[in-house]
Amino acid sequence: MADGNKENKDLVAWLADLSENAIQRISEAPGADRAFTALKGLGDRVDELQRRTRGIDELEKRLTRLEKRVDAMAKPKQARRKSSGTGTAKPKADTVPKTP
Repeated sequence: MADGNKENKDLVAWLADLSENAIQRISEAPGADRAFTALKGLGDRVDELQRRTRGIDELEKRLTRLEKRVDAMAKPKQARRKSSGTGTAKPKADTVPKTP
């Protein structure tokens, strides 16, 4: 069982060495500086995008409320009923002055 742990440690150490060598080779490759700079900038750009899109939900809620208000304003108003005894009724005959 001790030999199994030693083999695992050797395998992990070998993989770690391989990855370190690969990273070193990549960093020495032409244009690697530009690639790393772009990757660093990508994180900043993603953060900015998240900040901008956080407000979209609130804007959608506000837009929905405003659309409901506009719809309510656009509905035709119901005609009023005239009540009896008011309005533009003709005067009675006995209150009209007589002409000489």
